[in-house]
Amino acid sequence: MKMEIDKLSVIQTANHNLMNTYGRFPVVFVDGYDSTLIDSEGKEYTDFLAGISVTNLGYSNPKVKDAIIHQANTIIHTSNNFYIEPQVALGKLLCEHSFASKAFFCNSGAEANEGAIKLARKSAYLKYGSGKNEIVAMKGSFHGRTLATLNITDNEAYREGYGPHPTGFLFTPFNDIQALEKVVGKNTAAVIVEPLQGEGGIHPVNLDFLAKARELTEKYDCALIFDEIQCGMGRTGKLFAYEHYEIEPDIMTLAKALANGIPIGAILAKGDYAETFAPGNHGTTFGGNQMATAVGKATLQEILENNLTDEVYRKGQYLKAKLQSLQEEFDLIKNVRGLGLLLGMELNIQGSEIVKEMLAKSFIINCTQGNILRFIPPFTITEAEIDAMVLALKGVLEDKGV
Repeated sequence: MKMEIDKLSVIQTANHNLMNTYGRFPVVFVDGYDSTLIDSEGKEYTDFLAGISVTNLGYSNPKVKDAIIHQANTIIHTSNNFYIEPQVALGKLLCEHSFASKAFFCNSGAEANEGAIKLARKSAYLKYGSGKNEIVAMKGSFHGRTLATLNITDNEAYREGYGPHPTGFLFTPFNDIQALEKVVGKNTAAVIVEPLQGEGGIHPVNLDFLAKARELTEKYDCALIFDEIQCGMGRTGKLFAYEHYEIEPDIMTLAKALANGIPIGAILAKGDYAETFAPGNHGTTFGGNQMATAVGKATLQEILENNLTDEVYRKGQYLKAKLQSLQEEFDLIKNVRGLGLLLGMELNIQGSEIVKEMLAKSFIINCTQGNILRFIPPFTITEAEIDAMVLALKGVLEDKGV
């Protein structure tokens, strides 16, 4: 379908009135269904990005739409000075299906990680005073762009020009047990890990490394935080990625796919960490409002009631095998890795031009770390759509002549 939208006018107005923070493609999407997006000129694209792991249920899920419509017809927002029924219901669902005993809702992934830092430091302060405040993060990590989360995000370019920076943040190499043992100690308030690094190149954590992180945080009585903002909500073939390892965190952060595109974030916690915050310690205006949590509840129920994690696992195995078949054909592909429908293809060349060429062929993919193609389709993706994308990608790679 073609919408009455002037693409050129939209682009020109954006360039004039919006801050220049994104390298946007010259496309204006106006509609979508399942795993398909439709632009203002009526062209259809098969989506292998899902808004960067956000629209896990695709673009036309009836339960998500019904939840939005119902809530828009009743109450969209009240303050957290009052009880919010869908917030309570979503918190109960998340706790029942995870390690956690309590939840806190906010608006984004960065805000969830910022809150997790505060929670870990507050807990350490209440037990040990002001000296135990260090947050240990991993090389290759991405946890957000606030001033605090920039300092647990392993990209110096993101921090340039924003100093002075908050102190008490340390990095250690991902999956390096010996390095981790050297940096975690009596001053550590928390160790934060992505079970599957997304922006950092689709690197799964090693079981031995995660087990050591759990051992050290228990030894030094500090929090083990899992950032599942990108890899959670069924994306890896389990509801939460930590379930692949059978190692529980003390604190976990969620966002992105939690409400299938409605902005929301969450902090889940157990034990003393779940009881740390008291009234006035932390808060939010919009976090956990009626609209966000009603849609979050509908999203989570859809995943649980339809066993979508099994479907994600199966489709992920299919997509991975297809990508690995390309690896056997092309020397420029170094490897294919990931879990479920969060997969990366590492190249020996830069990937940005391949992303553009795939977009011209009506397939939306992404490149991270310069040379890693990222495939994060909605759960609605079909084997036929996977086959078509892989065939198109094969043609693009053949044109590279490498």
